Amino acid sequence: MRVEILGQERRRRWREEDKLAIVMSVGVAGATITEIAHRHDVTRQQIYAWRSELKKKGLLPVSSNALFIPVDLNAVQNDAPELRESCSGMIELRLIC
Repeated sequence: MRVEILGQERRRRWREEDKLAIVMSVGVAGATITEIAHRHDVTRQQIYAWRSELKKKGLLPVSSNALFIPVDLNAVQNDAPELRESCSGMIELRLIC
């Protein structure tokens, strides 16, 4: 049996800047990973791998959706003082808008 390989090799080299741009484009204007992968002719798994790699290298910035809110534990009023004695180590945060 004879096998011929036609066409060019599919393996491409991606610069870190290109990987970062592709990973960061997920979610912009509602774009899904599937859409971004199709647009750049890569697999979804490749985008997940790049995201993991970029996080490990510290190149992936903090998500713009992340929001950090300061909590003053001294200002918290406890409605039931008897619950304070049986503390389980769990913290409940109530966000009041």
